[in-house]
Amino acid sequence: MKVCFLLDEHISPAVPAGLKRHQPRVDVLSVGDSGAPPLGTPDSNILCFLESTQRALITKNRRSMWQHVMEHWQSGGHLWGIFWVPRDISYGLLIRQLLLIWETSEAEEWRDQLRDLPF
Repeated sequence: MKVCFLLDEHISPAVPAGLKRHQPRVDVLSVGDSGAPPLGTPDSNILCFLESTQRALITKNRRSMWQHVMEHWQSGGHLWGIFWVPRDISYGLLIRQLLLIWETSEAEEWRDQLRDLPF
């Protein structure tokens, strides 16, 4: 199964647009999109959405998300990968990194993995 992404609300709309321009088959949603959690959704609810939809999270929100990830795991939950991105990452580099993940791996490889981007 290919990796599916959920971008947090702090990731520019230019990123999913760029992903789709380079690879139209990439399954990517952003918080606030139709079919995704609405803007302002608590982190714990985002994690439940990720687990139920088997999506990897792309986020700049390391500070508050970290505690929620630990609580999610302690309650027996699982995740399909969380990728932390620095606040100053360029759109082009982030798009290339996500395409690399999508093109070279399967979703199962990222289960319960926390990784920093760029690699």
